[in-house]
Amino acid sequence: MSTTTQQGTLGRRRQLLNKVPEVTIYFWIIKILCTTVGETFADYLNDNLGFGLTNTTYVMSGVLVIGLFFQFRLRKYVPGVYWLAVVLISVVGTLITDNLTDHFGVSLWVTSILFAIALVITFAVWYSNERTLSIHSIYTTRREAFYWLAILFTFALGTAAGDLVAEQLNLGYWKSALMFAAVIALVVVAWKYARLNAVLAFWLAYILTRPLGASIGDFLSQPTADGGRGLGTAGTSAIFLVTILALVIYLVRSKKDQLVVPV
Repeated sequence: MSTTTQQGTLGRRRQLLNKVPEVTIYFWIIKILCTTVGETFADYLNDNLGFGLTNTTYVMSGVLVIGLFFQFRLRKYVPGVYWLAVVLISVVGTLITDNLTDHFGVSLWVTSILFAIALVITFAVWYSNERTLSIHSIYTTRREAFYWLAILFTFALGTAAGDLVAEQLNLGYWKSALMFAAVIALVVVAWKYARLNAVLAFWLAYILTRPLGASIGDFLSQPTADGGRGLGTAGTSAIFLVTILALVIYLVRSKKDQLVVPV
């Protein structure tokens, strides 16, 4: 087989096996919606339905394992399965942080630092093994495992950092959302005009959208007496889940988030 043929075969294999969507405006919109649902739906199951934090964690962790099982079995990106996994991992990431703070009394400062360290270690091991952190190269099981582990830690870190800023530092929900949005905007400007590395910019933005979404979720769902808008966790979760579903259906039909991997 000639070198050209081998490269063409490799290119087709990469296109077939790539497991993540293209990074478009739809990606970021759905990502923020998922992070909001992760915050509000976890609270809804825990408080409103009376599952309790422990039972909610067990149930949602089990559902996440099932979701990831089907995600890993796929040979290409499938919008419905992928975004369901993101919603579930967002919920579980929130619950991990809530368990550490509520059950074990670990401060938000400590959890933020711990998850930041865990995320750095994950990236370091991922890069040392694969020599890349680009989501354009998620076409092996090992890379996908690193990818989802990193996402789990971004959600847990984002939950801790968002609660730390909004509640413990008393900045408030809407001010926290504006602050995180402003930092994301700075990352975008640095990537577009100051030549910030694209992979680094992506992961910085990905991490920051978690506390942004959590702050938005808390702002909409929490009672007005606590600085929210009083929509409740059920109402907020329903609105955002319906919006996610509508966008995913649109992407399934339009294929505007289908990733093309360069050869």
